[in-house]
Amino acid sequence: MKEIVLKTHNITKKYSGIAAVDNFNMTIYKGDIYGLIGRNGAGKTTLARLITSLSIPDTGSITLFGQKSQSELHDERKRIGCVIESPAFYPNLTAFQNLEYYRIQRGIPDKKVIRRSLEMVELTYTGKKKFKSFSMGMKQRLGLALALLNHPDFIILDEPINGLDPMGIIEMRKTIIKLNQDYGITILISSHILKELHLVATRYGIIDNGKLIKEFNQDELNDICQKSLLVTVDDVANAVAVLETILITNKFKVISHNEIKVYDYLDNPSEVTHQFSKAGVRVSSFYEVGENLEDYFISQVGEVLSND
Repeated sequence: MKEIVLKTHNITKKYSGIAAVDNFNMTIYKGDIYGLIGRNGAGKTTLARLITSLSIPDTGSITLFGQKSQSELHDERKRIGCVIESPAFYPNLTAFQNLEYYRIQRGIPDKKVIRRSLEMVELTYTGKKKFKSFSMGMKQRLGLALALLNHPDFIILDEPINGLDPMGIIEMRKTIIKLNQDYGITILISSHILKELHLVATRYGIIDNGKLIKEFNQDELNDICQKSLLVTVDDVANAVAVLETILITNKFKVISHNEIKVYDYLDNPSEVTHQFSKAGVRVSSFYEVGENLEDYFISQVGEVLSND
């Protein structure tokens, strides 16, 4: 049984009578990179604030690392790091100096945590460079370094790639995967940029109008959005015979008089074309098709999210 890091129990938070988070039940397991998907205003930031006690739920409760009472939650929240809103850094200080300020403010006795945090996000090279001269990607990763000061077991990142250029997005993606795989940190990422979530997340939740629509893992997503090889041939009957007798698979579907979807051999598609060619089946087109995370999101809530 996997250890549960976070579980919410019907938590609700209203502002002016409108539920920003509505009877929300989610579960995050140790080792997850949990992608919380939702359009802007869906309730992602409110949820992050509730988890970290920056806001208090009107109803419902939260369990962290198996603990539920208020005194226990206070202690367990010390194991959380978060980047919910852009941290305030001093423009004329270096990365090290900014983190030193927060180390003292938070009463962390060991200065070594600064070096370690900067290493974890690959910012040790900045030296005497001042924060005001950092790129947006460097600023985002310094915010992440701040979240890592207390050696957290669980970090919450709210829209961590907003405003980043393509290189900054790649750097942040690599950093997130590294923190999860090399340091064993469980991560909750809320975002509306689905293509990026699909590259890092291992589990997902869809939030819409404050409600959790669905939770699923990567394997379940692959089943939901089953990929296939769409092959256009000149002889469907012969192609079917090759699939059944030579490639030994029944994982295919005849779509039309000249198209077949093959659900097998996704990791070795050239074998399909090779055997078709040997049998005299002419292939005029051949490519992978299937829904992606965005397609599935649209099917659930009916609206495209921005990929910007």
